[in-house]
Amino acid sequence: MIQLRYFASLREAVGIDSETLTPERAGTVDQIRTLLQARGGAWAEALDPSRRVLAAVNQQMARMDTPVEDGDELAFFPPVTGG
Repeated sequence: MIQLRYFASLREAVGIDSETLTPERAGTVDQIRTLLQARGGAWAEALDPSRRVLAAVNQQMARMDTPVEDGDELAFFPPVTGG
């Protein structure tokens, strides 16, 4: 199982802040993003590859090719801007 978390505008777009995912096999951040995007609707729009989305695996910044394994926490969030 992978614990998924969504923050800020992504949480608002998909309507939940967390869920548990049990993929058939482990993959990368990008593969899980693609799996979620395939749900369609708000998921497809919020996680579209043309949108900049950041990720963290086990609370460490991750790239899209970072492996995600059973028991990991994967968080998606928009870039943070300051001023």
